[in-house]
Amino acid sequence: MAATFSSLSDDLHTPILPPPSKSSTESEKICIDEMLEKYCGEFGKWQLKHFILTSLAWALEAFHTMVMIFADREPDWSCVNGVDCAGGGGGSLCGMKASEWEWIGGKAASTVSEWSLICGDKFKVGLVQALFFAGCMIGAGVFGHLSDSSLGRKGSLLVVCALNAIFGFLTAFSPNYWTYVLLRVLTGFSTGGVGLCAFVLATEPIGPSKRGMAGMSTFYFFSCGIAILSGIAYAFQTWRTLYIVSSIPSLLYIILVLPFVSESPRWYLVRGRIHEATKLMSTIASSNGKHLPDGAFLALDEEVSKSKIATNDDESNLINCIENKDAQIGSIVDVIQYPVTRIRLFLAVVINFSASVVYYGLSLNVANLETNLYMNVLLNAVAEMPAFTITAVLLDRFGRKPLTIGTMWFSGFFCLMGSLMSNIGVWKIIKMVCGVLGIFGMAGTYNLLFIYTAELFPTVVRNAALGTATQAAQMGAILAPFVVVLGGWLPFGVFAACGILGGMFAFYLPETLNMPLYDTFNGLEAGLA
Repeated sequence: MAATFSSLSDDLHTPILPPPSKSSTESEKICIDEMLEKYCGEFGKWQLKHFILTSLAWALEAFHTMVMIFADREPDWSCVNGVDCAGGGGGSLCGMKASEWEWIGGKAASTVSEWSLICGDKFKVGLVQALFFAGCMIGAGVFGHLSDSSLGRKGSLLVVCALNAIFGFLTAFSPNYWTYVLLRVLTGFSTGGVGLCAFVLATEPIGPSKRGMAGMSTFYFFSCGIAILSGIAYAFQTWRTLYIVSSIPSLLYIILVLPFVSESPRWYLVRGRIHEATKLMSTIASSNGKHLPDGAFLALDEEVSKSKIATNDDESNLINCIENKDAQIGSIVDVIQYPVTRIRLFLAVVINFSASVVYYGLSLNVANLETNLYMNVLLNAVAEMPAFTITAVLLDRFGRKPLTIGTMWFSGFFCLMGSLMSNIGVWKIIKMVCGVLGIFGMAGTYNLLFIYTAELFPTVVRNAALGTATQAAQMGAILAPFVVVLGGWLPFGVFAACGILGGMFAFYLPETLNMPLYDTFNGLEAGLA
């Protein structure tokens, strides 16, 4: 009886269900890309809302960049006191006395009319615009670093928008030309970080298969910003008022939009703030109608790859998560030392530089066309949008190389036609149309060059090479204003040369469509063998 009781007692202490196996209680180490694919959704409601709110900052960048088209324009003028304009100065202000003519709309219309930036001082218009782009180049580097380090993506975006608003307001009260130059350089410094921070913040929470198309879509917001700015400039036709009004949206963005924008989960993760990163990923999943399992544990790519190598040989998982360590130490010196990438870098620099001269040059050159400035800027902005769409659709159909050559030559051809047209009668309308078609083609080039350039180089030096090509594009933007102030047929002639020569250089680049993204120089060399 005692034995029976003892046996019954043992049975009562035996669990009905077997204890969970070790594998079921272990946390699953997973990188962000794989978590987005498996549990959160690559581009759901949360990402769509976040992408739109963040990318609105591109419109602010357009405001602060393209405001120079209207603020630094040369207004119309008329003769006074019965002076014959044609006879007095041959139709040129430089041959007339100050008492013989006046600005239509008064001196407050633009910086040119207020500070007499004409004739021998006309170069000062190009100088201030070039220095603005120089400020952008410096700011992109500074805020690119800060967004990776202490400030984060959202923090950096907050700072650059605040600085844009402050410097934009102060610019409206510039007492003289050189103060104006200083404030435009400072505005450029902060503007250079806007698009960069917004692009990274908008695309990092998006899954890998959707990230490329989403990144290309950010250009639409910049073009929309230019179109809106043309309407603002039409309503406020004095340059000081225009700077104030165009700076207000930056302040409104900080107050009304940024509070609803989240920091990047990737930045949280690399900064060791795993709890915040995991919490945000859980929010993304729930907003997208999905669920993040309790056992899913966010980890850096290297930690995940080590964990998976130790437990299994599942190559499909490794493809998603392994980050080549060499990518952290590659430099531009490595690109130059290797013959294949050295040639590719040279070609990428020339093409990006040429494309930037044409794109920004055509945008600024509308002031020389003697047509309706506001309508012309609007048409240019509208022309860019279908170019982005067409490029995105044709990119995987015809390939990167033919599309680069085609868009650059398309733009170069119409710029060449524009250089042959005068500013008289119907010819100036045809010249304006040539400019619109020119910017249509070069906007398409701009849309694909970022992707094409990135695909030309192995992972270990991809960021270094892409950064150098971007710097070349910014140098092109610095040169563009000096080309514009030449006036006459020369700007269109220079743009035509840049477009045609850029397309010719693209002939020497390899096609990257359906080619693997090589991680190392050895892999690239093996692929070329």
